[in-house]
Amino acid sequence: MARTTDLSSSALLDVVEQVALRPVRGEGAHLFTAAGERYLDFYGGHAVALLGYGHPALVAALDRQARTLFFQSNIVPLDVRERAAASLVRFGPPGLSRAFFVNSGAEANENALRIAFLATGRPRVVAVEGAFHGRTAAAGAVTAGHERWYGFPVEPFAVTWVPFDDAAALERAITSEVAAVILEPVQGVAGARALSRAFLETARTATAAAGAILIFDEVQCGMGRTGHPFAAQAHGILPDVLTTAKGLGGGFPVGAVLVGEALAAGIRKGDLGTTFGGGPLAMALVEAVIATIEAEGLLARVRRLSARLRSECLVGPVTAVQGMGFLLGLRTVSPAKDVLARLRGKGILAGGSADPHVVRLLPPLILEDAHVDELVAALKEMQP
Repeated sequence: MARTTDLSSSALLDVVEQVALRPVRGEGAHLFTAAGERYLDFYGGHAVALLGYGHPALVAALDRQARTLFFQSNIVPLDVRERAAASLVRFGPPGLSRAFFVNSGAEANENALRIAFLATGRPRVVAVEGAFHGRTAAAGAVTAGHERWYGFPVEPFAVTWVPFDDAAALERAITSEVAAVILEPVQGVAGARALSRAFLETARTATAAAGAILIFDEVQCGMGRTGHPFAAQAHGILPDVLTTAKGLGGGFPVGAVLVGEALAAGIRKGDLGTTFGGGPLAMALVEAVIATIEAEGLLARVRRLSARLRSECLVGPVTAVQGMGFLLGLRTVSPAKDVLARLRGKGILAGGSADPHVVRLLPPLILEDAHVDELVAALKEMQP
């Protein structure tokens, strides 16, 4: 991909491959450049722009909170933090009744793994091939391909890898030395690959039998993106720990760890900590995001429009559609990078994945039928 700027003259570290698109404004599901070019955003900054751009409920919540109390750490209680936590556990799977707020998905997963080690005293984690859980030490250790970029001299714990969606291999891997199984119900970076309900059920029954902790990483697929509050609810499977981030704040950095009462009872003061996590601006947005999803009936919209995308995007270079809800992968005959460039030429921004033949769609929950029409029309015009 072409870069938007020559970083040899920039103060930024040259570490990110950038798309040749420099937005200066966002509105609804669209981005605009300084030249006035409009792009329909089917990617949302890695699933972060959950409600698109400039949603009035989010802007009002941020403005109101910024004028009231801009920041205070979790060393003091805040009403807005209590409200955000209550909203999130009510929105999430019944049985996960306590929340710990952090700043990102990687930090959420780091703390989820810490909770599992503290609760079990065991040395090993089971992870699924293709997973992406983050780039911090513990999260990086359970991210597929981490040996290529991990960077630290020693890995923090032992990891057993199981093939994607292989329930038998998973059951064999969960031994008495396993502290936790961590998995994404829908693998995002791998190309929107959904684990089967059978695999998730095996994860639940086998971890319960072995006394291990089951962690659902819903950093990318959570917060309504599957058409349900979380994939855990879509499948009717309750993990011991659930992590989320990305769209949780509608564009503001925030993550969360959810646990039930049994695990919460064993977590002591000082076991977990954060400086910025649970800050009032983030909390006001968490509360506003959940209220908006519910008030606007966006979960039903995701389910309906996802069905359209799955059936109608099988045109042009697309041979299959995978994933759930608004976390979809379009499998393409030609390389995904070529399809992405052609879509940008038609004013549509989508994303790539670790699979060179999968285009990833992560549109905002406010997507409309006309936006689906536009994407389908663009794909139809492309020769396979």
